[in-house]
Amino acid sequence: MKQITTFKSITLKAIACSVAITLTAGPVVSGVHALAAPTSIAGQSVNASEVQTPIHYQINARLDEKNMHLLGSETVTFRNTTKDTLHELVFHTFADANRSKETQAEMFKRKNEEILKDNPKLTPDNFLGGIDMKKVTTNGQSLTYENKNQALTVLLVQGLKPGESITLQLEFDVKIPYGSERLSYYKDIINGAHAFPVLAVYDEAKHKWNKTPYSTTFETDYYTSSDFEVHLGVPDKYQVLMPGTITTQQDKEAGRKIVSTVANNTREFVFFASPNYKVERETRDGLTVEYYYFDNVPDKKKVIDQYIDQAFKAIQFFNDKYGKYPYPEFRIAESYVEGVAVEFSRVIQMGLKGNNADAAHDDVFVHEIAHQWFHALIGNNSETESFLDEGFADFSKIYFAEKQGDLMNGFKMLQYDDSSFEEPIASTNKEVGDNANPVYYGKGRQAIYQLYRLVGEDKFDAFMQEYFKRYEYKNATIAGLLQTIEDTLGLQARDEMDKALHEPNFVLKSEYQLTETEKADYMREQFKEMYHASLIQIPGLPYETMSRIMDKVYAGEPLTIVLSDQVGAKAKKQQETIRNQIEATLSFTGIKPTVITERQVLKKKMTNELSVSNIIVIGSAKTNGFIQALKPGIIQKSQNIGWDWKKMMNKKEGAGAYIIKHPYNQNRLMLHFYWNGDTLTDGLVEPFGEQALTALNFTSDYYQYYEMNRTGKVTMDKKTANPMAKFFAQE
Repeated sequence: MKQITTFKSITLKAIACSVAITLTAGPVVSGVHALAAPTSIAGQSVNASEVQTPIHYQINARLDEKNMHLLGSETVTFRNTTKDTLHELVFHTFADANRSKETQAEMFKRKNEEILKDNPKLTPDNFLGGIDMKKVTTNGQSLTYENKNQALTVLLVQGLKPGESITLQLEFDVKIPYGSERLSYYKDIINGAHAFPVLAVYDEAKHKWNKTPYSTTFETDYYTSSDFEVHLGVPDKYQVLMPGTITTQQDKEAGRKIVSTVANNTREFVFFASPNYKVERETRDGLTVEYYYFDNVPDKKKVIDQYIDQAFKAIQFFNDKYGKYPYPEFRIAESYVEGVAVEFSRVIQMGLKGNNADAAHDDVFVHEIAHQWFHALIGNNSETESFLDEGFADFSKIYFAEKQGDLMNGFKMLQYDDSSFEEPIASTNKEVGDNANPVYYGKGRQAIYQLYRLVGEDKFDAFMQEYFKRYEYKNATIAGLLQTIEDTLGLQARDEMDKALHEPNFVLKSEYQLTETEKADYMREQFKEMYHASLIQIPGLPYETMSRIMDKVYAGEPLTIVLSDQVGAKAKKQQETIRNQIEATLSFTGIKPTVITERQVLKKKMTNELSVSNIIVIGSAKTNGFIQALKPGIIQKSQNIGWDWKKMMNKKEGAGAYIIKHPYNQNRLMLHFYWNGDTLTDGLVEPFGEQALTALNFTSDYYQYYEMNRTGKVTMDKKTANPMAKFFAQE
């Protein structure tokens, strides 16, 4: 999973998450329309005896799209591969995470609140759901069960000895909540993660089943690879996306169809359904990549084709480096998730793509694809050892970028980071708290990179291939990872990784970090890319945009800061405060603007240097030589943005900012942070500076002008909304 909290390492990017389910053959809930249950699909036999997985599921379910319920049955055949005699079976019923707002995932909370605010006819109850178990039987005999805290515990009539098998039938009714949860419906799409009961993992060391409810703060994805056969009844107009080999047949009920799939050796099951999905697909070397998407912008197919091509590149890279993706298909589901991308087995979920989407540099997309190796194929307990999937997925996206020649998203991203966190990389979700992203992703990928540098690429790749071979379709542990390192790379490499994962405050070894000069160069290029990417996302964004002046500076254009010179000591100090804040944002990327504080210097530079430079003016218009010299042109250019310059500059105690085209140069910008009168009021200096930096940032809305009152509140502005700004808003 990747949740968008940063962008290119310190700004906006996206996170990804996981979900799973498994199924095989059985009856339908009484009173529910019967669905056909073929014994094979597309020539693939689903005979349990022919497969090595210990769990086989068949689900027959009907979507009641008018009331948003899933009605159905699940037949589960389970073979006891443990050394214990089992007296109960435990299923995760993660759909019950939607029973209350308190048990739902925090990462979707803000989006659900926005949806509720924009749809006043909805109530908070619309955003809740859950699963009601109707019956659990074996061979027609009812079994005692309890569904509590997202765990369905079924008592067996007699103990299930090692090697023995049992088949259960479960009947259920799932209420799908509205909103953006993993299981939800919104507008014209149904997200079907955690929809059905799935067997928990049995811990032989503790002699008990894992009953952990789904995490509200991160992930609780821990499953056994299983065989699924699923038959889902939906309206004819629906496109349904699931893992496996999909076939369709008409239902007996008019206007409906049954979409079926067989997905063997699959860690989890998910579906997405929409009447408005379009599908693009391509097959190369026996693998078919399918993208289910919404036709929300012109030429969307061109964008989707680029993403399909990028998927093939990433899958081939990971095939070569780690081990072959074993399935005949890989699918991408577009949805309305914002700030979150989610991985499932053989399927990933991405947000809506626009015309400006850049598949070649969408590292979140690659991160989710990498989860097919680190989560779907090599499983792990993401409640206790999330590093094993998130750390390796995040390292893999950077490894891929490096080898594609994408230097900004390659190894330099790892080498730049010299931060540290008290929580060890091997922390549990509970222990890591709010630092899951920097610890599991950021520090985790660094620990792997340190191993890569320690042993070299060839030995590292050989180790990864051995790790894949040992744990494909199984659940790995950090202990197992360390043993594989010792077996393939030696004791020293194991000890180094052990220390990196378990000691607090991990920092990449200094010899693997960037030098200070390299850091400045790297960050300058990063900011150049970030500003450019953020500004081009809005078609028709005005040229006169405060953030654009930073975009131009990072692209190599000159910048000059001009201070008012005919001022008293207090005003001079205030100007210096604002100037220092702006310079500080530029200094760690190695950019040093020219600063002019004297009228005579200004006059000398006016014709040549200043005519080709972007300008930031700080202070009162009446005491600033640049403003006074170019006043007629400034007044004229201000009209282009709807700014009444004369009126605003004569407002008593007025303060704020505006940006116009340079009066001498149509290809440069002039930004004026102004106040009327001799000085800012004492309480306005700090909020004035904060607002100035906000207006220059690419994480805020895009300002052309704004005015502030004496308390620092913006009372008037003209701006263009930045759709990414919400991800940076403070709670």
